[in-house]
Amino acid sequence: MRGTSAGDGPWLDDAAGRLVRPFTVSNGRTRPTIAFDLMSQVMATGSGDIGHLGPEHAQALDLCRAPVSVAEIAAHLRLPAVVTKVLLADLVGCGALTAKPPAFHHNPTDRSLLEAVLDGLRRQL
Repeated sequence: MRGTSAGDGPWLDDAAGRLVRPFTVSNGRTRPTIAFDLMSQVMATGSGDIGHLGPEHAQALDLCRAPVSVAEIAAHLRLPAVVTKVLLADLVGCGALTAKPPAFHHNPTDRSLLEAVLDGLRRQL
């Protein structure tokens, strides 16, 4: 496939863009069987049979050698978060991943937290 970016595999083409629609990798599923937050941490268990799953599952699992957030995995895979959550739920279901909620336990709509995020975003622009 001409124009494929290094590391992207056959899914992206520089000229054409994404060659496979994001929701085809999840077989059209849009609801994960496990509730994930974008900041949920997942990590490979080293076990589980993923032979029946697709190559996208293997790519996601490869990113999970150390604890990593759902948001980071979605960014690396260049997939929508909901599609990534479906893939990760499949991997948890077959025993290949473990998942835990975010490390923080405060209110995610806390005004000071939202202001800190906004300040960080402004510094990036």
